[in-house]
Amino acid sequence: MTAPYAGHPRPTPREIEPVVPGFSDDFSAVLDTVTGHRSTIGCVIPAYNEEESIGAVLQSLLGQTRVPDVIHVVVNNTTDATVKIASEFAGPHEITTDLGEQFTEVFVHDIGKNPDKKVGALNYGYSLVEGYDYLLGVDGDTVADPRAVEYLETEAVSDSRIGGISAIYSIDDRPIKGLVGKFLIAGQRTQFAAFNLQNLLRGRNMAVLGGQFSIFSTTALREVMKANHQTSPWVKDSEVEDSLLSLQIKSAGYLTKISPYARADVGGMTTLRGYDAQQVKWTYGSIELMWPGQRGDTKGQPFHPNLRLRWWENLGMLTNLFVRVAFLTLLAGSLSIGAFVFSPLWLIPPVVAVLLNLRIAYTMTSRNGRDVAFAGLMVPAEVFMWIRISHFLRSWTRFLSRKKVDNWAMQAKAERGGGSAHWMPLVLLIAVIVAMSVIWSMLGPVVQSTILWVGWPIVGVVTVLQTLTMVFKLLRRHQGYKV
Repeated sequence: MTAPYAGHPRPTPREIEPVVPGFSDDFSAVLDTVTGHRSTIGCVIPAYNEEESIGAVLQSLLGQTRVPDVIHVVVNNTTDATVKIASEFAGPHEITTDLGEQFTEVFVHDIGKNPDKKVGALNYGYSLVEGYDYLLGVDGDTVADPRAVEYLETEAVSDSRIGGISAIYSIDDRPIKGLVGKFLIAGQRTQFAAFNLQNLLRGRNMAVLGGQFSIFSTTALREVMKANHQTSPWVKDSEVEDSLLSLQIKSAGYLTKISPYARADVGGMTTLRGYDAQQVKWTYGSIELMWPGQRGDTKGQPFHPNLRLRWWENLGMLTNLFVRVAFLTLLAGSLSIGAFVFSPLWLIPPVVAVLLNLRIAYTMTSRNGRDVAFAGLMVPAEVFMWIRISHFLRSWTRFLSRKKVDNWAMQAKAERGGGSAHWMPLVLLIAVIVAMSVIWSMLGPVVQSTILWVGWPIVGVVTVLQTLTMVFKLLRRHQGYKV
């Protein structure tokens, strides 16, 4: 990814001085002064405690070659200076870009305590821009490349079948400090790259129109609301409001796409507890969409085309869990009775995995030495895989327990530095190891030999199939796509 604002000056509040103060109750006048674009775009930014990033987000939007016709910052449940900083940008702006003179206006809405959190802020913003052709959803910590809106609008206008288009996401790792933070961000960058690449190679069908930086046809949103008897596009029943809306748009007969050109840097998680809470919330919400008969309006749709990738992801995580646990268990058992025999064939799977990770790293437009080292050294990627496996286990355990948990609140608590649930998988792993060691020591030599005799072939077959899958991905043409 090219650096934000490459080739374009980074605007600041002083460079784009509002003519008069902006007020949230006169935004409709913006439509009357829109300059001759092929379509109209209303931007909605749901913001919760985004004082560190909201200024850069607004700067990037005002620095776009195609500036949104109106920008609404919807601040909810905030306890920091988000409103104060965003208000520095409030008001009308006349901007000259590569596409000519453009006009936009920024409005800041502090809706106070909002029980529906981000969903409530999004729906509030939708009510302000439903008369526009497109709604541009931007997270309060997402900074887009200067031509991102231009690319999204151009493709959306070119095909009336498109209900929404997402940008390619990554994370700017330059400001990240600390060894743990850099490690987690490197893993998340690789995770984003692999996910984006999968969607690009599947006909550019985007399984999830992420709220970080996506454009939606308001016509498609209205049809979704009508088809599902909703009064707003986003529903509060789901843990993953963007995934559910993407499914509904697809079900309404529209395309959900990913742009091969538009790019945006999102906010990453730099602590284990924050990353754990985010991933558990996302995975838990995805399971609800996959599994029939869940709470509220979040009905399970296991055969929905947008969920095929989710099923493969969960199957892949289950395979990774089985292969690693079974291999280590059988290896320990073999060593304990002196039956260990090394085979060079065991090196093939990790070598293929490293080559695949390197190939993914080299598809990243903003790759750096840290990305290549993360992929090539094997150990960082392996540790990160175990972290992801812990999220997978916690999500399914929480789901199968039927325990009602506010995952939004738990993520917010984790980002504030609270909670210790992210250590639970490690505690359970240690307990399982101790229990298995005790049980193994109680078995007779014949039973131990039988377990090894049966176990190794099973692990071998699964590992071969997994390796063949990785080889297929390694040899698959990327069609020139870069993530």
